[in-house]
Parts: sequence; C-alpha cells; structure tokens
Amino acid sequence: MIAVLKKLTLGLALIVAAAAVLLYSDLDSRRGSAESSANSGRPLRIAIVQHIATNSLDDSVAGSLAALKERGYEPGGRITVRQYNAHGDIGTANAIAKEVTSGNFDLILSASTISLQTVSNANRFATPPRTHVFGTVSDPYAVGVGISRANHLDHPAYMTGYGSLAPVEDAFRLARELRPSLKRVGIVWDPAEANSVVTTKLARSVCEKMGITLVEANAETTTAIAEATASLLSRNVEAIWISPDLVASTGLDLIVSKARGAHIPVFTSIPRKSITGTLFDLGANYAEIGHSVGVLAADVLDGRKPATVAVENIMPITLQIDRTVLKNLREPWNVSETVLAHANTIVDENGRHVTNMPAIMAGTDLATAPVPAASK
Repeated sequence: MIAVLKKLTLGLALIVAAAAVLLYSDLDSRRGSAESSANSGRPLRIAIVQHIATNSLDDSVAGSLAALKERGYEPGGRITVRQYNAHGDIGTANAIAKEVTSGNFDLILSASTISLQTVSNANRFATPPRTHVFGTVSDPYAVGVGISRANHLDHPAYMTGYGSLAPVEDAFRLARELRPSLKRVGIVWDPAEANSVVTTKLARSVCEKMGITLVEANAETTTAIAEATASLLSRNVEAIWISPDLVASTGLDLIVSKARGAHIPVFTSIPRKSITGTLFDLGANYAEIGHSVGVLAADVLDGRKPATVAVENIMPITLQIDRTVLKNLREPWNVSETVLAHANTIVDENGRHVTNMPAIMAGTDLATAPVPAASK
C-alpha cells in the first residue's frame, strides 16, 4: 500500500512539474516583451489604436510614428505596426481592445480618451497585461483607469502616458478680449464621452467666473450635430466654442457653416493644419503631443519600465487666427495687433501663413504680453 502511495505521489509531482513548465513557457511566450523580442532578433510588434479619424488624432499618431522613427524604430525595420481605428463605434472599440490585449504585441499605443479606456479595461483581463502607452487624453486621472490625481506614479505598472488638458480658460479669455461684451457662448458636446465631460465641466466653471452664459446642446452622434447647432442659434448665442469633443470635432464643418449663416463666429480648442472658417483656434499642438508620446514609447521599447514613469500633463499650445471671418460677423470682433503678433498661424485673403512664433504658454494674457521675437 505504501509503495502504491509513493508511486501516486511521484506521479502527481511529475504532473504538477510538467504543468508548471508548460504554464511558465506559455506565459513567457505571451509576454511579447520588447526585451525578449530584441533578444530573438524579430521586429517588435506595435499596435496603434485610435477611436476615430480626426485631424487631432491623426496628427497625434503621425507625431508618435515620427518620434519612433527618429529613435530607430521604423516600420519594416525594428518594428512592425498594425493600426486600428474604431471609426467612432464603441462596440468596435471594445472588440479592438480585446484583440490587441490578447494578441502578441510588444506595445500598445493608444490615442484618445475612449481608446485609453477600452484598452485599459480589456487589459485588466489579459494574462499577462500588455504594455500600454497612451496620449491625446484630456484628463487621464478622471476616466476610471486607475491613475491617481494625487500621485502620478500611482497607476497600473504596465501602463503610462501623458494627459493633455485643453487650455479652456485661455480660449474664453481670448474670446472676451476680441469681444469685451461677450455674454453667451454655445457648445455642442457628447455627454457620453469622458473627454468631453471633463472639458465641458471646466468650461462651465470658467464661464461662471467670467460672467458668460454657456449654452449647451448635446450630440452623441454626428447625425445630431445639425439639430444641436440649430438649437444653440435659436437661443441667441453670440459665438460657438468647439471643445476637444470627438463628435463636435468631426462635425466642425457643419457647425461652422450654420454659424456663418447666422453671422456669428466659431472658436475652438482644436487647432488644425487647414483653413476651417473658425475665427480662432487656441489649443494643443497635437503633432507635438504625439511626438512626446512617441518618445516615451521608444523609451519603453528601450527598456524603461512604465511603472517608473509619472503620468503628467503636457500642453504645447498653438494659436491660429482667421482674419477673413471678421467680415461676415453681425457684431464687431476686434483682433488687435498685439494678439495677432502672438499667432502661430494667420489666415488672410492671401491664404494661410505660418509665422514661426514660439509656443504660447498656458495662462498668457495675449492683450498685454510682450510680443515674442520670431524664431530664426
């Protein structure tokens, strides 16, 4: 009997040992770590995830890829890149997140708040969780992904990135500078988008402090933008502000068109590299934000541990002013020479001109700030 028990014990021990070996082997093969990939000589596998195609997100992704290339991580060389776009659909976004966190990627790079949320949520169930670097997110501390506002090093060990909270107060201060009597500003926004909730709450606080009424209309899809904009115009707004809301950003041309018909200006916190018909755009330089994210991603691929990187807010600001819009407004808006001198880009009858002014610091009073010397 004792001999039989010894044999059974030995057999069970062998089974447990074999299972442990297999589990360890599978775990190692699923880690997809940059270190093991580099040692094997194979290209590192990168997944890039964005929620929708907008100028800001496209610029951010392009900036990240440019930074990776500068650091020697070029697609087709040391890395292979697979890009995912949910095209604004949350079901698709969740499916993408599940795919990339269960796939054998060495790094996931996400752009947009929704992409941060979906990848983060899926990553909680991954074994092991995949390394994740994020960017183009207004407030990563407020969107339920485990990042502490009090301690920016307190976040999941496999994830890090940068927040980029839009300079909302600066935009409204500039609007008030251009029209001192400004009292009513409209906004089209999506209450289902965490990024938009953050900036809308901030705008409410700013407007209350400045004595401006923020008139709100909701649009959870692009098909609702026309009706939402018409609602604002029927309530006698003097201008419309477009925040970094993905739905409103996608429908910017429609909002501008309807505002133009009512002879009121649109100003935004989402600068673009094109002429859009907005009076001014004061906000993030998304290509620069993406570049910073790409540098961080390269650091992680080089071996830097995400757990050691604090999640900080970065905000390189750019200002574009379109002087041609002034001619179509029912009420006078005045762009002073001092304000104009701080613009990074100016649009006039002759087209769009880049001034090469240095980046504006958040909180700068453009009405009284000294005029910077043009960069050489």
